[in-house]
Amino acid sequence: MRARIDITEVEQATKIRAKYLRALENEEWNLLPGSTFIKSFLREYADYLGLDARTLVEEYKLRYERPSEHELAPISPNLGRDRRGAGPSGPRVAPRWVIVGTVLVLVVVVLGLVGSLGGGGGSRSPGGTTADGGNHSARTGTTSGHTSTTAAPARASVRLVPTGTVYVCLVDGSGRVLIPGMQYAAGQHVPLYRARKLRMTLGNNAVQVRVNGRPLAVPASSTAIGYEITPTGAHMLPAGQAPTCT
Repeated sequence: MRARIDITEVEQATKIRAKYLRALENEEWNLLPGSTFIKSFLREYADYLGLDARTLVEEYKLRYERPSEHELAPISPNLGRDRRGAGPSGPRVAPRWVIVGTVLVLVVVVLGLVGSLGGGGGSRSPGGTTADGGNHSARTGTTSGHTSTTAAPARASVRLVPTGTVYVCLVDGSGRVLIPGMQYAAGQHVPLYRARKLRMTLGNNAVQVRVNGRPLAVPASSTAIGYEITPTGAHMLPAGQAPTCT
């Protein structure tokens, strides 16, 4: 919401259905197809929002994936039966209550370790960026908990909404042309562009510009206006450094 990103836009970009994106936001894991899909969706959604996908997935695994059965029961249930089958001359078998007590102690130890590892995760970031939940997704944990450090966005973004006829030239950091010097009319749709770095030239200020989800005030000018856009913001370029797309 803070970045003014619509859930349908995320759905189109990530190919994840909107109902699954909302389930991720609300931690409604039972509405998702399964653990493998959840981790895949978390990675894709985190990459789209510029978050640390590996940290999100690792914390989900710690908090919501239980240890496998062989980890919880290291002693074979057939141990006593196998040894009893050895007959009177075989090795002595420990009493059943000793075996059961040992298993219970190991289970308590394993659950205690899992709880201590998962208890400090699940953090909300005060300035989180989400598609429809305000501060559910921009975090280094999964979707609930305490405050932790938010990963810096990996890519810059720019969205243009023409309010009149405006010339636009847009290239990425490697010089690849994204908008090849086109003129847009008022209300004409311009796609959202993302890259590690963007460089843009506007013919005038007849356009609303959002950089990294925040509005950018374009001043009136009798000449073309150039900007360099990074994940941390935008700054104006001298006239000789603005891209020309020619």
